[in-house]
Amino acid sequence: MCGIAGIFHCGTPKPVDPARVTKMCDAIAHRGPDGAGVWSAPGVALGHRRLSIIDLAGSPQPMASPDRRAMLVFNGEIYNFRELRRELEGLGARFDTHGDSEVILAAWQQWGPRCLDKLHGMFAFAIYDTERRELFLARDRLGVKPLFTAMLSDGSLAFASELKGLLAHPLLRRSVDPLAVEDYLTWGYVPDHRSILAGVEKLPAGHYRLLKHDAPPAGPVRWWDVSFADRRKDKAADLEAELLFHLREAVSSRMVADVPLGAFLSGGVDSSSVVALMAEVSSAPVRTCSIGFDEASLDETAYARQIAERFATDHRERIVSADEFGEIDRLAAMFDEPFADASALPTLRVCELARETVTVALSGDGADEAFAGYRRHRFHAAEERARAVLPQSVRSSVFGALGRAWPKADWAPRAFRAKSTFQSLAASGEDGYARGLSVTALELRNQLYSDAFRRGLAGYQAERPFVDLMRNAPARSGLDRAQYADLKFWLPGDVLTKTDRTSMAVSLEAREPLLDHRLIEFAAALPENLRIRRGQGKWLLKHTMERYLPREVLYRPKQGFVTPIAQWLRGPLASEARAIARGASLARTGWFDSARISTLAEAHISGRSDHSRLLWQLLMLDRSLSRLGVV
Repeated sequence: MCGIAGIFHCGTPKPVDPARVTKMCDAIAHRGPDGAGVWSAPGVALGHRRLSIIDLAGSPQPMASPDRRAMLVFNGEIYNFRELRRELEGLGARFDTHGDSEVILAAWQQWGPRCLDKLHGMFAFAIYDTERRELFLARDRLGVKPLFTAMLSDGSLAFASELKGLLAHPLLRRSVDPLAVEDYLTWGYVPDHRSILAGVEKLPAGHYRLLKHDAPPAGPVRWWDVSFADRRKDKAADLEAELLFHLREAVSSRMVADVPLGAFLSGGVDSSSVVALMAEVSSAPVRTCSIGFDEASLDETAYARQIAERFATDHRERIVSADEFGEIDRLAAMFDEPFADASALPTLRVCELARETVTVALSGDGADEAFAGYRRHRFHAAEERARAVLPQSVRSSVFGALGRAWPKADWAPRAFRAKSTFQSLAASGEDGYARGLSVTALELRNQLYSDAFRRGLAGYQAERPFVDLMRNAPARSGLDRAQYADLKFWLPGDVLTKTDRTSMAVSLEAREPLLDHRLIEFAAALPENLRIRRGQGKWLLKHTMERYLPREVLYRPKQGFVTPIAQWLRGPLASEARAIARGASLARTGWFDSARISTLAEAHISGRSDHSRLLWQLLMLDRSLSRLGVV
């Protein structure tokens, strides 16, 4: 795992000062503390920070091909590099190292952009081909590894693994994109189709860019997508056997490392499945670690301990408490863009705990998106059945009226909190799912914004790109469309961003076996009743893992990696909640109605409403704006 950065002139190949790329790499030194290097030629410079995982001494970067015609900087891991190396050797390629970086170079020289189809792994890389005078930028299928780009005033394109790498370039403009603020308030993160800074872009997952010196900068080209349009017709037992094969292959391929390796263990289905399969092939005890909470209702360490005992792992755990709130400035620095998923804090802590003994850790990310494991998937599937029976006109009039009249009772038992369900049923499936997934509803956002900021949005609503993604999905059902949007929008924007930044902040490589693209493609073709059955999401996965895991782990209610931020903001952190409206950076923007924010904070502290996610969003936005120096 590493950090990369570079500068490329799309027009005249002007000289590039290597010192600028060095500064860009220094800004992301945490991603690669084991080595650094910069290479330059007319019109281009590539930089690299290395975290040594495979071929510790033999694969320094930037790396040149044996014929010196191509130069690579690479962030990630290619899990099938040994098989691919043998194939390339059969085609005449020769290798001087034993790692995966040189295999990427040989694959590029053999197949050009089509080499991406051959690579199984997580990656973001840049290859400069001196013969073709082209820069090739590529990102992995699911977006595990990030890549930021920006066109600068001197006609060059700069790229880096994190926004802070671009911020180190003196020509980068620091102007906030107001549409990104609307996106952030809606989702709790800035999705991949936008950046908090105007002019900065993220290369989308499963895309590449091929840039030439003598041509205008070419846009992203999609090289991979997942389709939910087909259905497997095999017997359930055969699909179960195939799933187990994919799971074993995904886990074992990610256990290749020349450094200590372990796993995150939350005690849920996904991480427990990964640990079980690791223990199956490991001759030594698997090293596992868990984070718990000082709120008993949210703590899962007892389940993690049960799995650790079952598979005789070398297990360590740590408890997170309210005093961890002091890390908010560190989180803001880590993410650069505002990021309000409060589980980033315990994720950081579990990464720190893992890094004390290992350099690589396997996680359980991805199974919920692929196998329909979220509660919202079950609700959406049920709502889609209702939509199929009731015409839109009936739903709009009946459920629309109920949605408007029903009180928003966050304090009440779940059975009496039907307002959001009525609002969802009144809308189309796509609009209803987007509303359910959003952190801050459109009505509340409009109350929060100042008149001037609302006018500046010119009618833009952050839900629209998400709804369009669902409507255009290669899918057959509403559940398909929801899962497709989760994989393409939510997963790279929230889940994988969180894991990448928190793990890289402590120089830990996190690997996601349940995001193996062959496993994702397999899951997308499963019949719906093998994804959701009898109220259980991830049904086939759970049924398959019954041979490994106890039923009380497999079939207990899903908790998720939840931080007790609502309780904290009503208790020891209530003063922080009251101070949000007076946040210096937020106040200077003029974007929000500070009186309305104060009212919401008091309602939350009193227990009348739960506005914890919104208050956390605003707090993180204030800290991020301050660090970016944009207001």
